[in-house]
Amino acid sequence: MRRVTVSAIIESIEDLYRVQRGELLEESVRRVEISDALVDTGATTLSMPRHLIDQLGLLPIRSRRVLTTSGVRDVAIFGAVRLTVNGRDCVCDVVEVDDACPVLIGQVPLELMDFVVDPSRRMLMGNPAHGGEHMLELL
Repeated sequence: MRRVTVSAIIESIEDLYRVQRGELLEESVRRVEISDALVDTGATTLSMPRHLIDQLGLLPIRSRRVLTTSGVRDVAIFGAVRLTVNGRDCVCDVVEVDDACPVLIGQVPLELMDFVVDPSRRMLMGNPAHGGEHMLELL
Protein backbone atom coordinates (compact mmCIF):
# COMPACT_ATOMS: atom_id res chain seq x y z
CA MET A 1 0.00 0.00 0.00
CA ARG A 2 1.23 3.48 -0.81
CA ARG A 3 1.62 6.11 1.91
CA VAL A 4 -1.42 7.86 3.30
CA THR A 5 -0.85 11.20 4.97
CA VAL A 6 -3.36 13.56 6.59
CA SER A 7 -3.50 16.94 8.26
CA ALA A 8 -3.98 16.71 12.01
CA ILE A 9 -4.37 19.01 14.99
CA ILE A 10 -2.96 17.73 18.27
CA GLU A 11 -3.82 19.58 21.48
CA SER A 12 -2.88 19.26 25.13
CA ILE A 13 -5.88 17.73 26.89
CA GLU A 14 -4.67 19.26 30.15
CA ASP A 15 -4.93 22.73 28.59
CA LEU A 16 -8.39 21.95 27.19
CA TYR A 17 -9.58 20.94 30.67
CA ARG A 18 -8.16 24.19 32.08
CA VAL A 19 -10.17 26.13 29.47
CA GLN A 20 -13.35 24.33 30.59
CA ARG A 21 -12.62 25.28 34.21
CA GLY A 22 -12.03 28.94 33.24
CA GLU A 23 -8.35 28.81 34.19
CA LEU A 24 -6.95 29.32 30.68
CA LEU A 25 -8.01 31.17 27.54
CA GLU A 26 -8.73 29.08 24.43
CA GLU A 27 -6.00 30.86 22.47
CA SER A 28 -3.45 29.72 25.08
CA VAL A 29 -4.06 26.01 24.48
CA ARG A 30 -0.85 24.32 23.37
CA ARG A 31 -1.44 22.70 19.98
CA VAL A 32 0.49 21.63 16.94
CA GLU A 33 -0.83 21.43 13.40
CA ILE A 34 0.70 18.68 11.32
CA SER A 35 0.23 18.80 7.55
CA ASP A 36 1.67 15.36 6.82
CA ALA A 37 0.91 12.90 9.64
CA LEU A 38 1.49 9.37 8.40
CA VAL A 39 -1.43 6.95 8.74
CA ASP A 40 0.20 3.72 9.90
CA THR A 41 -2.20 0.80 10.29
CA GLY A 42 0.73 -1.33 11.45
CA ALA A 43 1.17 0.93 14.50
CA THR A 44 -1.06 0.73 17.55
CA THR A 45 -1.37 4.30 18.80
CA LEU A 46 -0.41 7.92 18.18
CA SER A 47 3.35 8.43 18.03
CA MET A 48 5.12 11.77 18.00
CA PRO A 49 8.71 13.05 17.93
CA ARG A 50 10.00 14.39 21.25
CA HIS A 51 10.27 18.01 20.05
CA LEU A 52 6.48 18.08 19.41
CA ILE A 53 5.78 16.37 22.74
CA ASP A 54 7.80 19.12 24.42
CA GLN A 55 5.86 21.83 22.53
CA LEU A 56 2.64 20.43 23.98
CA GLY A 57 4.09 20.25 27.49
CA LEU A 58 3.15 16.58 27.86
CA LEU A 59 4.35 14.66 30.89
CA PRO A 60 5.57 11.06 30.85
CA ILE A 61 3.13 8.71 32.55
CA ARG A 62 4.80 5.31 32.08
CA SER A 63 7.08 3.34 29.81
CA ARG A 64 6.24 0.34 27.65
CA ARG A 65 8.09 -2.25 25.64
CA VAL A 66 7.43 -1.82 21.95
CA LEU A 67 8.23 -3.81 18.86
CA THR A 68 9.80 -1.67 16.15
CA THR A 69 11.42 -2.35 12.80
CA SER A 70 14.76 -2.24 14.63
CA GLY A 71 13.71 -4.62 17.42
CA VAL A 72 12.21 -4.44 20.90
CA ARG A 73 12.89 -1.41 23.08
CA ASP A 74 11.41 0.64 25.91
CA VAL A 75 9.68 3.92 25.08
CA ALA A 76 8.07 6.67 27.11
CA ILE A 77 4.30 7.04 27.02
CA PHE A 78 2.96 10.57 27.45
CA GLY A 79 -0.66 11.50 28.04
CA ALA A 80 -3.05 12.73 26.85
CA VAL A 81 -3.92 14.73 23.77
CA ARG A 82 -6.95 15.45 21.62
CA LEU A 83 -6.21 14.35 18.08
CA THR A 84 -8.41 15.88 15.35
CA VAL A 85 -8.42 14.62 11.75
CA ASN A 86 -10.98 15.63 9.13
CA GLY A 87 -13.35 17.04 11.75
CA ARG A 88 -13.30 13.90 13.92
CA ASP A 89 -11.44 13.70 17.19
CA CYS A 90 -10.37 11.32 19.91
CA VAL A 91 -8.36 11.43 23.12
CA CYS A 92 -5.28 9.24 23.29
CA ASP A 93 -1.91 8.89 24.95
CA VAL A 94 1.25 9.53 22.93
CA VAL A 95 4.22 7.26 22.30
CA GLU A 96 7.57 8.98 21.84
CA VAL A 97 9.46 8.28 18.60
CA ASP A 98 12.78 9.60 17.31
CA ASP A 99 12.81 13.18 16.07
CA ALA A 100 13.59 11.89 12.56
CA CYS A 101 10.21 10.06 12.48
CA PRO A 102 6.97 11.65 11.35
CA VAL A 103 3.84 11.80 13.47
CA LEU A 104 2.25 8.34 13.15
CA ILE A 105 -1.48 7.76 13.52
CA GLY A 106 -2.01 4.12 14.41
CA GLN A 107 -4.94 1.75 14.49
CA VAL A 108 -6.41 2.70 17.90
CA PRO A 109 -6.98 6.39 17.08
CA LEU A 110 -8.29 5.40 13.64
CA GLU A 111 -10.81 3.10 15.33
CA LEU A 112 -11.80 5.79 17.84
CA MET A 113 -12.41 8.26 15.00
CA ASP A 114 -14.16 5.53 12.95
CA PHE A 115 -11.88 5.85 9.93
CA VAL A 116 -10.71 3.22 7.48
CA VAL A 117 -7.98 3.57 4.88
CA ASP A 118 -8.96 3.69 1.22
CA PRO A 119 -5.70 2.46 -0.35
CA SER A 120 -6.72 3.11 -3.95
CA ARG A 121 -7.37 6.81 -3.28
CA ARG A 122 -4.66 7.06 -0.58
CA MET A 123 -6.99 8.66 1.94
CA LEU A 124 -9.05 8.10 5.06
CA MET A 125 -12.77 7.59 4.77
CA GLY A 126 -15.59 7.17 7.24
CA ASN A 127 -16.19 3.53 8.07
CA PRO A 128 -18.55 2.17 5.36
CA ALA A 129 -20.00 -0.28 7.90
CA HIS A 130 -21.50 2.81 9.59
CA GLY A 131 -22.54 4.57 6.39
CA GLY A 132 -19.55 6.88 6.73
CA GLU A 133 -21.02 8.38 9.90
CA HIS A 134 -18.75 8.76 12.93
CA MET A 135 -20.01 6.03 15.24
CA LEU A 136 -18.57 4.09 18.16
CA GLU A 137 -19.45 0.45 18.69
CA LEU A 138 -20.56 -0.75 22.12
CA LEU A 139 -21.23 -4.35 21.15
